[in-house]
Amino acid sequence: MNADTGLLNPVWAGTGADTLLADEAWVGAMLEFEVALARTQARLGVIPASAVGPIERAAARGGIDIADLAVRARGSANPVVELVRELTAAVAGDAAQYVHRGGTSQDVFDSAAMLLAARALRATDADLTRVADALAGLADRYRHTPMAGRTLTQHAVPTTFGLKAAGWLTLVLDARDRLRQVLATLPVQVGGAAGTLAAYVEYARAAGVPVDGHAAALTEGVAEELGLRAPAAPWHTQRMPMTDIGWVVVAMTGALGKIAADVLGGTRTEVGELAEPAGELSGRSSAMPQKRNPVLATLLVSAARQAPAHALVLGQAMLSEDERSAGTWQSEWQPLREALRLAGGAARTAAELVAGLRVAPERMAANLSSTGGMIVAERLNVVLAPVLGRATAKALLGRSAGRVAAGDGRFGDLLAAAPELAPVIDRLPELLAPENYLGAADELIDRVLARHSTRDSR
Repeated sequence: MNADTGLLNPVWAGTGADTLLADEAWVGAMLEFEVALARTQARLGVIPASAVGPIERAAARGGIDIADLAVRARGSANPVVELVRELTAAVAGDAAQYVHRGGTSQDVFDSAAMLLAARALRATDADLTRVADALAGLADRYRHTPMAGRTLTQHAVPTTFGLKAAGWLTLVLDARDRLRQVLATLPVQVGGAAGTLAAYVEYARAAGVPVDGHAAALTEGVAEELGLRAPAAPWHTQRMPMTDIGWVVVAMTGALGKIAADVLGGTRTEVGELAEPAGELSGRSSAMPQKRNPVLATLLVSAARQAPAHALVLGQAMLSEDERSAGTWQSEWQPLREALRLAGGAARTAAELVAGLRVAPERMAANLSSTGGMIVAERLNVVLAPVLGRATAKALLGRSAGRVAAGDGRFGDLLAAAPELAPVIDRLPELLAPENYLGAADELIDRVLARHSTRDSR
């Protein structure tokens, strides 16, 4: 049997996202819906209670040839029809007639999709919490470690690595908030052939069950069985749940991708401020034995670049015609699975990266001082403007920076020799010290850490 093992997408291979969303898991989730439907209908008096046990046992038995099921699914453009046929054949005795009573393929598949999405997102949430906790530790530990802040790839003004980590933490908390909002709204699908629950209601009437309120009771019962939300109405062609999942995956992988992009920059040989966790097999090159490639960050960037394409397909499914789409529904399935895999794989990978990230304060200090004080030119401009006039101060600093770029001395030395700076010459060493120009970095870190530590963020 051919298997989708993640060979071409190692960001999720072996992370748990693979098994949570494997073909076997999809079949299992669809069977869970059938059992939940039977249990609920038995409680409501639509089918005999004695039918539930045989259906449960047949669903739990397994043994389905999934590769064969996939091929046979071409005959109905979805796997549910053949799966229901197999389940019905496996149920012993008269109970077989009560399998899938009133159901339709989309009820089964959409509910299974939401069930698996909920499981995958809960696992992702747990890993995001690990990422957040590790980032909070980095933010606090390195709150007083100055480094060069960079804009458009160039040195801008000093910052601290603690504040950089706090910025990463903010993104992760934002993404986790959005994930939890989506997780709380994932709906069951109980609609019948065209979203009216007509067959469900008719079976209830035939069993002598009062039909007033039956649709709501059935939907709520199945939702409770599966741990999903009971929507006000079926959503066969109202595909907001899929769109929500797609874009929360984009937000989450993008947040982790930002961390990865910064790590990649910090691990450059000539920068050397960061390093990935060391591992015996981690980062090996097939050709260059000296290399230790930043593979975890590479995987995160890969996930962040892929996720929007899958979300785009899920968003386009909003244009579903009538009460059941032809092709639009089917187009969602693989992008949904891959989006959830990317989310889960990225969160697990980020947890590994951040927990073991190695920080080199000495390299940060060396890079910070490499321009001889030019990185605090903004501060000098503010201080010198009242003394020399704003235009004169800016021109002096610009000329000095230009001479540095031309190899004609170091910034601090050139300023010390400028006669215009005689009124502040005694303050020059203090003004040129990058650690003295960190603004509100400490306060900002405290605010982010306070958000992380609140009970509702855990």
